[in-house]
Amino acid sequence: MSLTRRSFIALAASVTAIPASASETGLRDLAARKGIIYGAAAANYELKNAAFNSALLREAAMLSPEYEMKRNALQPSADNYDFVPADALVAFAQGHGLKARGHALVWYHSNPPWLEEAVLATRKETLITDYIAKVAGRYRGRMHSWDVVNEVLKPSDGRADSLRDDFWMKAFGPAYIDIAFHAARAADPNALLVYNDWGCELDDRFRAATLKFLDAAIARRVPIDALGLQGHLSAFGPQVDQEKLRKFLDDVKSLGLRILVTEHDVDDSGGASDIAIRDRAVADASRRFLDVVADNSATDAVLTWGLSDLFIAPARKLPLDSAMKRKPMWQAMAKALS
Repeated sequence: MSLTRRSFIALAASVTAIPASASETGLRDLAARKGIIYGAAAANYELKNAAFNSALLREAAMLSPEYEMKRNALQPSADNYDFVPADALVAFAQGHGLKARGHALVWYHSNPPWLEEAVLATRKETLITDYIAKVAGRYRGRMHSWDVVNEVLKPSDGRADSLRDDFWMKAFGPAYIDIAFHAARAADPNALLVYNDWGCELDDRFRAATLKFLDAAIARRVPIDALGLQGHLSAFGPQVDQEKLRKFLDDVKSLGLRILVTEHDVDDSGGASDIAIRDRAVADASRRFLDVVADNSATDAVLTWGLSDLFIAPARKLPLDSAMKRKPMWQAMAKALS
């Protein structure tokens, strides 16, 4: 998809400049006025950069770990846990008045090499429950929310329930999802328990599967508190249909669930080489999405998967550029969140 001069001008006009008084305020403060928490994912190595550290504290009210709380990082071997990196992130958040999230307790991906073989060989539920008790229990009372199970839906796998046919499913069937949520509730009773996935932003089939899954889980009294929309979008690919997304989020709200955007970014690949055009397209895609999300009263938080392009250059898919300067995406987010 290419942008003509006319469409570029239209994109530029769609991201109305934030008044000067607001431009000196971080996204955290703008979002807070609407009752929404703005946050970002970060890793320990990023926090060692003084400019990034300063920008994060100005812009964000919540911190999500990029890698430090995935199972391959926390439990490299069956009998060995390494909490040092995760502890450092949580300590940073608490020391600077940020809320913290946990990501993610049960996932088919980013697991230590030993886990899948152990699960399939033994089919012991303790490989779920003991891990959750250990990890969520360690941070009990200190986490705003947990991504309890991550990306369990995959309609293309062909199951009638649209669940992903991964090693968890092969070992335990759909019950592993219930087991994980109940274990998380026991380990950290006051945290918001989130089901997190990536397909609801654009795909009709995925939205229908998600609502069916959530409705059935709630009927079984699975303690799911919220749906997490990852919010990975493309500037030059399919765009959000706002009316369909609005209807979907209203349906989620009607189930009694809260809504979080957990990993928002906008891929700028495949477009024009002109950075200004790419930045405006990224901003427009973000605005189309967040205008709808922020308008739903069930939305509690919006997090981007990172804050600055510094660590992903030459990609330009986050609110701040490599020099920590605000981009059109920041302006679009500020408008949507305020």
